[in-house]
Amino acid sequence: MSAPADHAGFIRAHTTVARSAFVPEIPLYLATEITPIWQATEAWLAQQGIEPPFWAFAWPGSQAMARLLLDQPHHVAGRRVLDFAAGCGLAAIAAMRAGAASAEAAEIDPLALAATRLNAALNHAVVATPSGDVVGSACRWDLILAGDVCYEAPMTGHIMPWLRAMAAAGAEVWLADPDRSYRPRQGLAELARYSVPTTRELEDRDTRDVTIFRLLP
Repeated sequence: MSAPADHAGFIRAHTTVARSAFVPEIPLYLATEITPIWQATEAWLAQQGIEPPFWAFAWPGSQAMARLLLDQPHHVAGRRVLDFAAGCGLAAIAAMRAGAASAEAAEIDPLALAATRLNAALNHAVVATPSGDVVGSACRWDLILAGDVCYEAPMTGHIMPWLRAMAAAGAEVWLADPDRSYRPRQGLAELARYSVPTTRELEDRDTRDVTIFRLLP
């Protein structure tokens, strides 16, 4: 198994460059079969404490967010952007392609940060990947993108108070959600809705209806 420092080598060995059907403009290092990479990462998890490989897939929320930014670049042009819980970094890359002044990808998983760096380089995009949990940080962004983050109660409880505080501090906060169980039902303004193709390996259906909301302070 790869050493912990060789995150990029691990990613290259277990993914291939592919394009999602919904955002074909942006190639990414993605897993084409879920089981091998999930098993490989879980084997490493026992030794190194690595998180499950959410970074190896373009999740519906991130795809919807990227689609909106590419189609309507005025939302992001000239702005400082945070791709929160970025996974593979798709939304951050789309933001830079759409004319953002800067983009950061926030992740607590070092493999996700490595995947984002590889994907950004693949797309000739400059995306910062600071380490550590940004929850609790002071606001330094104009637009915060949070795609598909409300899938677990502990995660939602950890991040939502901070995201609302960011909205109160003046950032525009977007929540792209395919009707996950723990999405808040109040304090949201709908911006857009997309039907995103997905796979039965990840979801229980062939498409996910994703709504992009602006989080109200």
